[in-house]
Amino acid sequence: MTRRLVVALVLVAALAAACSTSDSVSQTAIAALSVKATTTTTPTSPTTVAPTCANPTASLAPQGALPAPGNMPAGSFMATIQKRGRLIVGVDQTTLLFGYLNPQDGQIEGFDIDMLRQVAKAIFGDDGQNENTRIQFVAISAAQRIPFVQNSQVDIVADTMTINCARDTQVDFSSVYYDAGQRILVPQNSSITSSADLGGKRVCAAAGSTSIDNVIDTAVTGAKSPAIPVSVDQWSDCLVALQSGTVDAISTDDTILAGLAVQDPLTTIVGPKFTDEPYGMAINQGHPEFVRFVNGVLAQMRSNGTWAAIWNRWLANAHLGPTPAPPVATYRD
Repeated sequence: MTRRLVVALVLVAALAAACSTSDSVSQTAIAALSVKATTTTTPTSPTTVAPTCANPTASLAPQGALPAPGNMPAGSFMATIQKRGRLIVGVDQTTLLFGYLNPQDGQIEGFDIDMLRQVAKAIFGDDGQNENTRIQFVAISAAQRIPFVQNSQVDIVADTMTINCARDTQVDFSSVYYDAGQRILVPQNSSITSSADLGGKRVCAAAGSTSIDNVIDTAVTGAKSPAIPVSVDQWSDCLVALQSGTVDAISTDDTILAGLAVQDPLTTIVGPKFTDEPYGMAINQGHPEFVRFVNGVLAQMRSNGTWAAIWNRWLANAHLGPTPAPPVATYRD
């Protein structure tokens, strides 16, 4: 048994032990993750792919000032959410630093989670309710993000989701709330030092992510031959595969890799970014007013320091450099 596999088994054992507690808060939080990531849902409408598009990151502009919390405009989707009493959000629960179920307290946490909490706060405000009663987390895999939005199983998804032309034909996106880029995670003794070394290597990425497509595209990676893609449901599965020697590398956004590297100090992130990955929150195309509302919340967060505070809370110690400026919003109207 390799030392790296021991690390994986220790992590699994710790998670199991922590999750076995009978703490009522933990059990409530875990129960809130009401859809297992292994569930597969078929979209109600056919998937369409646009070969080209002008600028998929251009979203719908906010219209005027944000409505007061607890006083959403009549007939709007925000009013529907307010009447329901909770915002239903699709999230990851396995990506440390962005969307992760903390086994110590049973709470789901991370950068994406705090972004969604700000949206819920803008709808409900401080009405005396515990903030966890105003937001319902639905744990989904990367492949489930679009169908869950299309089928209205969630109101919004924030899950390290790259905005691109193909996805922009299927769901609406908020303005960009984070700029990431694809890199590579390898064992410290690996000969892989950049994306050009991925040819013929077994490279792990999550099914349904843009990363799995990028690793086999030599025009993107610069490799002389395609990598051998290994797709899994969750990024944590990639880490176990790397630790056991089943794959040679993991390649995805640097933000996700940073969380994996924290979990295994015997790994390292190598090479420069070889893609641009602008993250957006996905929303059903039938709710343009909600897109505008979310963009208003993001604009407010950029200007009042909330975005920077959330970045510092989760990413200041993740070897991603100094606190960046928030991404500049681009609108199409």
